[in-house]
Amino acid sequence: MKCREASLTILRLVSLAAVAISVGALGWFLFRRGIPAINRQLFFGHVPPIDALLARRPVWDGIWPALAGTSCVMVLTLVLVAVPGLACGAYLASPGTSRLKSFLGLAVDLVAGVPSIVMGLFGFEFLLLLRRTVAPHATTCLLLAAGCLALLTLPTLALGVRASLAALPTDLALTGRALGMSEWQTLRHLLLPAAGRGVLSSFMLVLGRAAEDTAVIMLTGVVASGGLPGGLLGKFETLSFFVFYKSGQYLDAADLNRAFGAAVSLLAMTGVFLLVSWHLRKGMDRSWRRG
Repeated sequence: MKCREASLTILRLVSLAAVAISVGALGWFLFRRGIPAINRQLFFGHVPPIDALLARRPVWDGIWPALAGTSCVMVLTLVLVAVPGLACGAYLASPGTSRLKSFLGLAVDLVAGVPSIVMGLFGFEFLLLLRRTVAPHATTCLLLAAGCLALLTLPTLALGVRASLAALPTDLALTGRALGMSEWQTLRHLLLPAAGRGVLSSFMLVLGRAAEDTAVIMLTGVVASGGLPGGLLGKFETLSFFVFYKSGQYLDAADLNRAFGAAVSLLAMTGVFLLVSWHLRKGMDRSWRRG
């Protein structure tokens, strides 16, 4: 028995060391190439920053349009997924069992396992259906890409909300019912505010996933050089697609270094969301342990 435990301990340590070394080597390589490339010209090219920020002049040789497009995709995805994700998670966390709840839980688990490229193909097929029926002039756009990302991130939000609500003390819901509150009032005024940190953590994860996903938007509206997003039905750029495109279509070493700089910028953006998510969830756990 002791020999088996020692073997498992050694295996865990070796696995941990392998992961740490791999991530460290990847991070070192990325930051060594990307950090020197981060400067004003990387973001705005030869356009003055104030003119680029106010959209007075287009930026064609910087990543500012990709950064703006990434932000638009993230915000629109969050707007589209917020209400369905909250409602689905709250329903899955409610007491009792039913066929509808079992079916909905299975559906969420299945969607959670769908690869990004499959969701992108779904969006493209949906676009073809629209062109053959009610919208013959429909084309790929920001709205279609955000809609597909909303479907892709729905399980992340729903399962996060369910876990946050399930972690609350059962006495909290009983207290609300004892005070004469309806189930909806208990959820709105007691449970969701109490689980606020966990819910916000799930929102941060959704934003991070929307920022870094590339396969979905490749088939639903992203372009290599499109300027700032022109609206919900317009084309757009993103940092993730910029990195993907430049890594295979760079002209020289300087152009490749711009891709590394964009990758570091994207990593920093998603890292902030993940750190905020982790902090919020840890804060929620600590508050309930003290309570």
